[in-house]
Amino acid sequence: MFWSFILVSLLLLVINLCLKDAAKQRSVKIAGPASVPILGNAYLYWNRRPDDVMDFIFTLSRKYGTMFRVWVGTRLALFCTNTPDTETVLSSQKLIRKSELYKFLVPWLGNGLLLSTDQKWFNKRKIITPAFHFKILEQFIEVFDRQSGILVQKLKPEASGKLVNVYPYVTLCALDVICETAMGTPINAQTDVDSKYVRAVTELSYLLTTRFVKVWQRSDFLFNLSPDRKRQDKVIKVLHDFTTNIIQKRRKELMDHGDSGISGDDSIGSKKKMAFLDVLLQASVDGKPLTDKEIQEEVDTFMFEGHDTTTIAIAFTLLLLARHPEVQEKVYKEVTEIIGTDLSIPATYRNLQDMKYLEMVIKESLRLYPPVPIIGRKFTEKTTIGGNVIPEDSNFNLGIIVMHRDPKLFDDPEKFDPERFSPERTMEQSSPYAYIPFSAGPRNCIGQKFAMLELKSTLSKVIRNYRLTEAGPEPQLIIQLTLKPKDGLKIAFVPRA
Repeated sequence: MFWSFILVSLLLLVINLCLKDAAKQRSVKIAGPASVPILGNAYLYWNRRPDDVMDFIFTLSRKYGTMFRVWVGTRLALFCTNTPDTETVLSSQKLIRKSELYKFLVPWLGNGLLLSTDQKWFNKRKIITPAFHFKILEQFIEVFDRQSGILVQKLKPEASGKLVNVYPYVTLCALDVICETAMGTPINAQTDVDSKYVRAVTELSYLLTTRFVKVWQRSDFLFNLSPDRKRQDKVIKVLHDFTTNIIQKRRKELMDHGDSGISGDDSIGSKKKMAFLDVLLQASVDGKPLTDKEIQEEVDTFMFEGHDTTTIAIAFTLLLLARHPEVQEKVYKEVTEIIGTDLSIPATYRNLQDMKYLEMVIKESLRLYPPVPIIGRKFTEKTTIGGNVIPEDSNFNLGIIVMHRDPKLFDDPEKFDPERFSPERTMEQSSPYAYIPFSAGPRNCIGQKFAMLELKSTLSKVIRNYRLTEAGPEPQLIIQLTLKPKDGLKIAFVPRA
């Protein structure tokens, strides 16, 4: 009798949960795949791999339109690729909390600028903004030029007209740039090709993406029981040790030189090579300096965001230039008209600013291959989007890569056409939220000017030295936190001289 009572009670509980869940699902009038009680659409993720994510997203977008929903268990996840709803979310001063999936980055990045929210995020943004003052960015041009010069030399033995995977070369160059400009510390990654940091970032990105796809691993309890947890801890230790050593070294250098804090815009630029880390070491909130942990979080965040995304942008732009020799020659002509044909002459800040056509090429590359293909927000309260009432705790994902290839937003969207970003045609764009490679609104990318200067410097250096003669096949695109080519990017090139 007792056990019968227990079984009946459990059955009634399950029925009650199913009825509540069904009512919740019916209340959301947004198209999406058929779901089942309690599990929702979790069955769609069964046996799915990180390599499948891109195709999965495009397939659902084609089937269900520019706004569809997926139930992961009882949690609602929306996927949006239309500009009105994108603008509603990104322009909001309230909807700034990152989606639930970003929590998996916390063991690595802590509560740095990428993951923090509310007043903590506002304080961090205010502290970090001076690090991107144009006078500081201008100091970094020499570093961009020198590191891209090393890249050119490292590519020289491969300049035989045969296809070469350039992705690893660009990765190490971008890592050298971010360490020296942001951290004030050269690490010579291009000459030490076995970079533990790069290998650790690659492995952790795969582990985290796997956790996104294997929905049962989204439970901390189940993830902690898996062997992936030990792998993650080991990799994060490598990353944290790397940045901790940089911080300690830079702090010692500042102490040895008796460097004092900056006091405002007038002093910006008066420092010699004022790095991002220097700003953090000398910053304070409410009169208190940042703790070592807070500095660590920002350093890890900037190291990740500052080298991974620029690597992707540079590599894919080179691929596109190799495919389109007429565009490549226009870039070469512009660059040589600005700098000249003497390869020993470095590009200046003014030179890079004047490379308007190259900027159009980069923008078009970022449209086709946005380094961050999806971004997400979490709704902390009931929210109305597009006339639909969205429950609290829902996750809202913006499919940047899908939106950038929408024929309703871009004519002939699969075509590589830099001219679509000419001043005349830019005015024709229907919405400023149709093109968002650096996100938009209050949480837009703080380092986008830095990134554009680095991209121009590196790409112009490569094009001045080499003619890209052939491109390999279209790479399989995968998402591992950022956009990645599954098997690298192959390009053939020969010296121009």
